[in-house]
This record gives sequence, C-alpha cells and structure tokens, in this order.
Amino acid sequence: MIRAIRYLLACWVLIGAVTSSFSETVDTLHYTDARQLTLIGKPLPDGPFFHRVDTAGFPEIPATVKRLLTHSAGLAVSFRTNSTKIAARWCTSARKPGNNMTAIAFEGLDLYIKRDGQWQYAGVARPTTNECNEYTLVANMEAGDKECLMYLPLYDETISLQIGVEADADISAKANPFKKNILIYGSSIVHGASASRPGLAYPARLSRETGYHFLNLGVSGNAKMEPEVADMIAHMNMDAFILDCVPNSSPAQVTERTANLVKTIRAKHPNVPIIAVQSIVREGGNFDRSIAERVDAQNANFKHEIDQLQQDVDDLHLITADGLLGDDHEGTTDGTHPNDLGFDRMLQKIRPAVLKILKQHGI
Repeated sequence: MIRAIRYLLACWVLIGAVTSSFSETVDTLHYTDARQLTLIGKPLPDGPFFHRVDTAGFPEIPATVKRLLTHSAGLAVSFRTNSTKIAARWCTSARKPGNNMTAIAFEGLDLYIKRDGQWQYAGVARPTTNECNEYTLVANMEAGDKECLMYLPLYDETISLQIGVEADADISAKANPFKKNILIYGSSIVHGASASRPGLAYPARLSRETGYHFLNLGVSGNAKMEPEVADMIAHMNMDAFILDCVPNSSPAQVTERTANLVKTIRAKHPNVPIIAVQSIVREGGNFDRSIAERVDAQNANFKHEIDQLQQDVDDLHLITADGLLGDDHEGTTDGTHPNDLGFDRMLQKIRPAVLKILKQHGI
C-alpha cells in the first residue's frame, strides 16, 4: 500500500513538472508551421512539401533514387522575425543516423541569420530522439528584425516542422534570398556527407557565399547517370547544371552514360552552361591500390567523354580533380567523404571556376 502511494505521488510530481514545463513553453513561444513560410531548394515545386522532387511524376527512376529524393538535403526555410529566441519542433522518418555523420547533419536543423549583409551561423537543433524533437536553436539575441535561414536535415525525410518565436514577436515568410537556379546533381558528397551540420554541405555554402541559388540533387551512392534520371533532370528549368556524379559511377558506366546525360540536358536546355566535375581523389586510395585505380579510371574516362562532347556540345565545361582536397590528406572523414575542411578546400577551387563560367554566360 505504501509503495503504491509513493508511486502515485511520484507520478503526480512528474505530471506536474511536465505540465509546468509545457505551460512555460506555451506562455513564452508560439509556433508557426513551416508550410506558411518560404521553402527554398526544391528543383521542382510539386509533391510533398518537404520532398525535393515529386518522384510520382517520374515512375521509371530507380526505387532507391526515389527514396533518397525524399531526404530534405539542401532545403531551407526563409523567414524574418523580431524574436530574441528561435526554437523548432520537427519530426523525421526516424532513420538511424549513419556512421560517418553527426546526428545534427543527419536529421537536425541549422540556423543562419544575416548580419551586416553576410550569412552567419546562429545555432543548431540537436535531435535527441529518432522521430520528433523540440529544441531552442538560439536565445538571448538583441531585439530587432532578423533575416533567417533554417536548413533541414540532410539524410532523413522531414515530416513536419514548426518554428517557435516569443509570444509577442512576429514571424513571416521572407523571399528566397538567392538568385537564379543552378542544379548540382551528384553523389553522397553533394548530398552532404560528411559535413558536420546541414548548412555546411557544399551546395548550401555555395549559395550563401555567392548569392546564387544552388539546388542539392545529391543521391547518396546512386548518382549513376541512369537514362531515366537524365530525363528527370532535363525536366528541371535551371540557369546552369553542375554534374558532380563521377564518384558513384563505375568506369564503364562513366563511358556508357556521360554522353547521354549531357545530350539529354542539352536537348531541353540549348543555351545553359553545363559544368562537369571530376571525382575527388579518394584518400582511401593512399595505400589501397584498388581504390586509387578505380578513381583514376573514373576520372580518365570522364575527361575523355567530356573532351569528345566538347567538340559538338557548346557551353560544356570541366573542373578537374586536381587540388580539390588539398595535398595533406586530411580532408576526409572516412577516406571517401569530405569533412568540413575538405569541403572548404573543394570550394576554394569550385567556387571561382563556377563564378567565372556564370559570368561568361551573363548569369
């Protein structure tokens, strides 16, 4: 009897604490569904709100590619608020985080706020469960209007997202802060592995650093230039295309499929630049000769195909692998995927090359 009474008292105390905490949250914050704000990063506008592509419109693409396109990699919510505190409630499909990424990058959130004309890191939302979470990204800010970007999880499907601000504060949709549309089709490296948080994936960094809208069409392990995927990409109305898809394609697939991918895009987009990027040199090949030989063959075959295509296809450009990760062999997490240092080095070469090409084309 005494044990039962103690149990009931403990439950009463726990319920009271939870109720008190919930009341405090309700009193101090109000939440807005992200669907009422501006979502950027979708190559096509249709389909489920947090999916990059409505794959129902492309039934022939591989099933794994369809699943990967439900991931919210590269998607971000653009909004303004005068709140001194920003929180979030969000649910994902509860995938188990991978073994080469942080949980924040895999299924967390990443907040940037513009200061003096530059996007600056403001805070992250750390997932504590595999499904639904609530987290305060930043608090104790100065009063005043703030332009914000909240990046969604890289490697999971976002089911819902609500953004919380103080009860007496305003929040409203902000227009896409980036100009034009430039698609990056690629492997897990484009998808975001192994950046430490969503905003450090290289398409997101390119957008903030250049002002152009780079859209993330990374499909981890599955950027293999299939004809059905080429047809899907060609349906996307872009100002430029970047093809960083060599890492997932075998040397034979590179030879067999590169020309079709480029020509399929060019047929639908006769005047836009197409920028091809060789694979980074895998650090796993420093001592494993089979890895080194495979990457060498991939890149050699890709360069040969692009060289041949450039004789007939105008406005086709190649960025080579030389120097993409530096030369000290410290640029990857696992010998394959760039860490934040590796992505920074990639950008040191890719960013000026892309900007030069865009300028040449008046973009």
